[in-house]
Amino acid sequence: MTDFLTPSHLARRTAAALDAAVAAGRDLGLTVTGARVLHDLFSVVVHLAPAPVVARVPTVLPPRTDAEFLARRQQAELEVSQWLADQGTPVIPPSPLVPREPVRRDGFSMTFWQFVEEDQGREPDYVANAESVAGLHAAMRAYPGELEFLSAAEPHFVTESLALLEERPDLLDPADLDRARREWQVLEPLVRSRAAFEQAFPGIDLQPVHGDSPPANIFRGVHGDLYSDFELVTLGPVEWDLAALGPEYEAAYNRGAGRNGLRPLNAQVMAFVNAVGMLRALTALAFVPQLPVLADYLKPAVVQWRATPFAGGLGDGALPA
Repeated sequence: MTDFLTPSHLARRTAAALDAAVAAGRDLGLTVTGARVLHDLFSVVVHLAPAPVVARVPTVLPPRTDAEFLARRQQAELEVSQWLADQGTPVIPPSPLVPREPVRRDGFSMTFWQFVEEDQGREPDYVANAESVAGLHAAMRAYPGELEFLSAAEPHFVTESLALLEERPDLLDPADLDRARREWQVLEPLVRSRAAFEQAFPGIDLQPVHGDSPPANIFRGVHGDLYSDFELVTLGPVEWDLAALGPEYEAAYNRGAGRNGLRPLNAQVMAFVNAVGMLRALTALAFVPQLPVLADYLKPAVVQWRATPFAGGLGDGALPA
């Protein structure tokens, strides 16, 4: 099939997002004369120079993403990030120069953040990052706002992507699709229902968590590391933030948990979130037409998933139906 976006299509999408960010920033009273793209993958991230403001413009979204749903998710991210900043947690905060709310412009919905200079001479230490996530969890426990249960798992996206991939054997082999669907039948009830999760994992506390692999979303600022990208912030078990990272990262987190007075990771919950995480990576193949570079990124994940036990070993009656 040949419906993948071409490099020229991708460049036009980036340019459109850049133009929308600049126009929105100027409408909000910012002086923008030297805007530049800092990052371009699922979102186009734009420094609205010389203003100390960064606009993040999502451009690759799940099929049939509702504009109101996206705005609610962006507002939750803004509120959580600002609250954490107010508590002294090292995060990239929303920009104080514009209203703290998502802005729609030219078909895009964007948020605005404080510009932080990146320390490009320092390589990330993901194991150390995993250890520090326990400190973030300790800070997030007191967040007073309401968050949806495991919204970061995006169950609607998984279900719709499995349906889309039925028509794309070029992206996912039919045998793999069959296994993925059967796994989702086991896992989906525990993703969608807090009551079902709590029945399956009694005694596991739920709290606000980052939602999107925080060890990989720590920004190396020139004045220190900052937690960032709370786009998928959610209510869930702390294990969710360590999904699919592996034993070394789990051990590092447990060291941090001990220092912060938190419980260690639960092995059965880890098996559950790892299985959901692997399935979400698999169904991200549905994004490939919008973002062709993902095909190469996801190949190792598919190979890894094939080697894992069915539904992380939690099927065959191990979990309640």
